[in-house]
Amino acid sequence: MRILFLLPAFIIMIFFFSCQNTQDFTLVKIEKMEVEGGFISGKIDNSGQVKIFKGIPFATPPVGKLRWKAPQPVQPWEGIKACTENPAAPIQDPPVPFFSWSSEFLIPKEPISEDCLYLNIWTAAENTNEKRPVMVWIYGGGFASGGNTVPLYDGEDLAKEGVVVVNLNYRVGIFGFLAHPELSQENPDQTSGNYGILDQIAALEWVKRNIAQFGGDPDNVTIAGQSAGAFSVNALVVSPKAKGLFHKAIAQSGGMFNRGSGLVSGLTGAEENGKKMLENAGIFTVTELREIPADSLLKIPGRFGPVIDNKVIPNVRQSFENRSFSDVTLLTGWNADDRVSGNPPMTPAEFKSNAKKQYGGRAGEFLDLFPATSIEELTETQNMQAVLSFGLQNYTWAKMQSELGTKDAYVYYFTRVPPGEPNYGAFHSAEFSYALHTLRNWNRPFEQEDYDLEKTMSSYWINFVKTGNPNAEGLPKWPIFDPENPLVIDLGDKVQSRALPFWPQIKFLESLNR
Repeated sequence: MRILFLLPAFIIMIFFFSCQNTQDFTLVKIEKMEVEGGFISGKIDNSGQVKIFKGIPFATPPVGKLRWKAPQPVQPWEGIKACTENPAAPIQDPPVPFFSWSSEFLIPKEPISEDCLYLNIWTAAENTNEKRPVMVWIYGGGFASGGNTVPLYDGEDLAKEGVVVVNLNYRVGIFGFLAHPELSQENPDQTSGNYGILDQIAALEWVKRNIAQFGGDPDNVTIAGQSAGAFSVNALVVSPKAKGLFHKAIAQSGGMFNRGSGLVSGLTGAEENGKKMLENAGIFTVTELREIPADSLLKIPGRFGPVIDNKVIPNVRQSFENRSFSDVTLLTGWNADDRVSGNPPMTPAEFKSNAKKQYGGRAGEFLDLFPATSIEELTETQNMQAVLSFGLQNYTWAKMQSELGTKDAYVYYFTRVPPGEPNYGAFHSAEFSYALHTLRNWNRPFEQEDYDLEKTMSSYWINFVKTGNPNAEGLPKWPIFDPENPLVIDLGDKVQSRALPFWPQIKFLESLNR
């Protein structure tokens, strides 16, 4: 295969459009390059540095009889496929801003479709032999929403710093994670429910085979994700089907090590829930399920997520304990206000009563660490519990990687409160725009401190993608994580190393999961 995207050595087409009394602009179009499936075209950003390809197919559309099937190889196409506009996001409910997530965190209102298995690529490589490091970004959204066209996932700025950025799509909701006995029976692996994870694996396989065409190095790939994207990275790290497809991992606010993660279930339970859910909707066979319009399927109530099936995803903790996981360098962490919903109404007395029921003889120890002597104290405790629902996962991951793997782990704690409204503190998702250098796409009254933090964080992430070590000259030292002396990098108004936050609480919760 040959790449044809460079000026002046390669063929490009430049169209000039001008109009009196309006600003002139230039559209640069990459005429032709070959990837798996055929030829594609792309475009070049306004700086002339970054080549952008949007909507590259990495699998056959998962529609009709391919609903709830593992992704199939991409079908060849005739001519040149224009990869210059956003692909469809996976089918889901229309995006509506809520809680802390404004429109910049959401997919565009259109296009949205079942035909969604496409990826986007940003590269500033000047030839196919450069072997630039690759970062594959996996979006969050609770496995119910999201897509690779979210404005804050734009890869242009990281590409300018030498990284080839890939944003993939994967099926979400009922289309990506429905488990059902009949679906398992028709599957050679006798399992169902992890179609979205299989989409991610198919995209990584495509990257391995094709990324050199974009100047990327297939032997230096970092998988990265936030929230459900971090859950996904965790799944890929333990999946036998993803072995050898990546070499480093970034997991921001999410993991599947400890009980209570909420989004993960076992195969038997997931199958039973799927069957009951469909029967309640009057659907009794997979055949009729595949004939129902996609919009109607969205109306079926239910919550979907990864399935521990021991084929696609084994038990995460056991995979580390028996050392069958992919032993890769890890960058992980969580945010100071990493909660995703409000606290349930509860009085201090009710909280204490629940603690006695849940923790028995250890309730006193729990209440010393999670006090609730007043409404104000209870609110703070509940917020801390919500934050630690993420933090405990990422701490455990770093600890097990440090103790059971051969590669280093680096842990962050994000504390910067973005200026402006709504103010939810250093909320869940607040950090990734700083890391991806996309504050320019976020409508907030950012201050110089924010742009300084963006520069520092994106430098850490870029260094890690390139070398597996976030540190470099001119940056505050980020210590390697040591479970015996757990230090993290505080990413806030001041960037500095500090002791792991909530250490006593984490140690207590850790003891419950042994």
